[in-house]
Amino acid sequence: MANYPQLDNASGVWNLREVYDAVMGGYWPNSNSEALFGAGNGAPSFTTTIQKTNITSAGNTTFFGNLTVARSELASYSSFIRGMWAGGNTPSASNVIDYVTFSTQGNAADFGNLTQSTVACAGSSNSIRAVVAGGDQVPAISNVIDYTTMASTGNATDFGDLTTGRSALSCVSSPTRACFAGGQSPSNQNIIDFVEIMTTGNAVDFGDLNASLDFMTFGNLASSTRGVFAGGFTPTHTDDIQFITIASQGNSVKYGDLTAAKRRLAAASNSIKGVMGGGYNPATLSVMETFNITTGGNSVNVGDLAVPVYSAAGCSNAHGGLNDGYMGTRPLPYTDNGDRGVFTAGIDPGFEEQFSFVKIASTGDDNLFGFWEDGAPGTGNYYSASAGGNTRGISAGGKDDPGNHKADSKYLTFSTRGNMASFGDLTQSRATAAGFSNSIRSMTAGGYTGSATVDIIDYFTTSTLGNAADFGNLLSVNSSLASSGGNHTRGIVAGGDPDSGLTNVIQFVTISTTGNATDFGDLTQARSISAMGQVSSATRSVFAGGITPSASDVIDYVTTATTGNATDFGNLSVSTGYLAACSSTTRGLFAGGNNPAVRNTIEFITIASESNTTDFGDLTKARHSFAGMSDAHGGLQGG
Repeated sequence: MANYPQLDNASGVWNLREVYDAVMGGYWPNSNSEALFGAGNGAPSFTTTIQKTNITSAGNTTFFGNLTVARSELASYSSFIRGMWAGGNTPSASNVIDYVTFSTQGNAADFGNLTQSTVACAGSSNSIRAVVAGGDQVPAISNVIDYTTMASTGNATDFGDLTTGRSALSCVSSPTRACFAGGQSPSNQNIIDFVEIMTTGNAVDFGDLNASLDFMTFGNLASSTRGVFAGGFTPTHTDDIQFITIASQGNSVKYGDLTAAKRRLAAASNSIKGVMGGGYNPATLSVMETFNITTGGNSVNVGDLAVPVYSAAGCSNAHGGLNDGYMGTRPLPYTDNGDRGVFTAGIDPGFEEQFSFVKIASTGDDNLFGFWEDGAPGTGNYYSASAGGNTRGISAGGKDDPGNHKADSKYLTFSTRGNMASFGDLTQSRATAAGFSNSIRSMTAGGYTGSATVDIIDYFTTSTLGNAADFGNLLSVNSSLASSGGNHTRGIVAGGDPDSGLTNVIQFVTISTTGNATDFGDLTQARSISAMGQVSSATRSVFAGGITPSASDVIDYVTTATTGNATDFGNLSVSTGYLAACSSTTRGLFAGGNNPAVRNTIEFITIASESNTTDFGDLTKARHSFAGMSDAHGGLQGG
């Protein structure tokens, strides 16, 4: 086994291939992260037991060691190296801080003390500093926030105050922020407030939970971007799983359910999965359950606690506050430059928020890339145009969940995974436009505003965030354009549904200038809503499928640098419209669509060789009315 750098004490020079091999080989630190659930009420008595499980595989817990003091309703937090527990009910209020070393199974040691003795406090951390807040000092409710530096044992220091003193609250963190949610003061609260972990000062209002809740999860249930809270008491037990986007401010969003309504769960995460154990409803529980933090959904049972408890607290060596290691929220080293295709949201047949990606040169199913906004229901997008450069992909316009036509456009960075971010606005709200690009400009053409078909061509400068500018006009008003192509010089759009009916017209623009489109030639078949996304090599542009008005399986192509009519290329495996497309300079991919059933198939062609499509893999979420983009198509060559 090769040596690898320790994240807390790296020395020497490490290249990306060595790190990538370590991650994929499973011997990078924390690649198989461990969750520890400490203490709790074992009904009828408090316990010192620390139980462990592997978050990746989950399953029943096993014995790790014991805390120095039996207690429940305590705070927990962790670094890459240490897991820690603070405060709690013994049954009197405690100020004790204990710690263990993840790599060494055994009993906890004394770390120091909080500034106050407190019950039902909450804590979280990044890789350097932990914060612990609130709690019940019996009878007073505390608003105090403490902090410790986790690498050095010692007593806590005053950080600041919560916006409202409360106990029985929950806490999540990213590498920069800690957010405190819910609790009682003494009535139940829906408050979420936050602090910047590496500063000191009072908390600031963040937003609200979907209900006034206490005794939700104990432990940092988070990726570097999302914080999750589950269960709780309203004063009835709830099974809600809800999340916040930690870097922004706003109210929580529900995105799943626990296996049963309950409160007082221990929780931990590895930035990809959340795992929860035990709880109360009103019996003491042993159930272990897990869910995916990014995609949400209902949790599933994965085993049992060896010691059934409630009001235990969980920690791990891989949670969202530690994302400067390779635990899943920081992308693995990107080795596919010029080979990544991304498929946007769409309809499945409900509205979809999820983006996914593939490695174009390989075959296989897609993988989650991120979300149009934050994955909340109603934030999806369909009928958008896609374009982009070597580093950024842009999704422009489209329609939202209620069916509003949109002007706003968002972007992603191909080399990372994550949610889309705002780029700017089109000159006019519209959907079903075509998109194409070279390495400098990203462009949209035509579309439908909700009341009229338009001939507008807009362009963005891909490297600079901002609104689109007017480029010129199509030959006629045109919506539902069939397809797009082009090289570094020319952008091509084909077919569509102008006011006069379906068209077979192919038209082009010179991307580096501004001006109106010019006639190129004709498709072999008039059609609309075919493969949305640019499929081109440096010499050929390819158009596939579409609506004639029935679904078509036709694939045809043109030589981009000339003008003239399209030539037959081959056929899709099934007649399909409303599908997405993307390409490298050698291979074109076509995904999903509707015929009229929603499809999940991904198929490919070799652009230089006329033939029918070959199976590539499957979309994990079947969908239609979406688009594709890539960092590799023919428009990006020579830029």
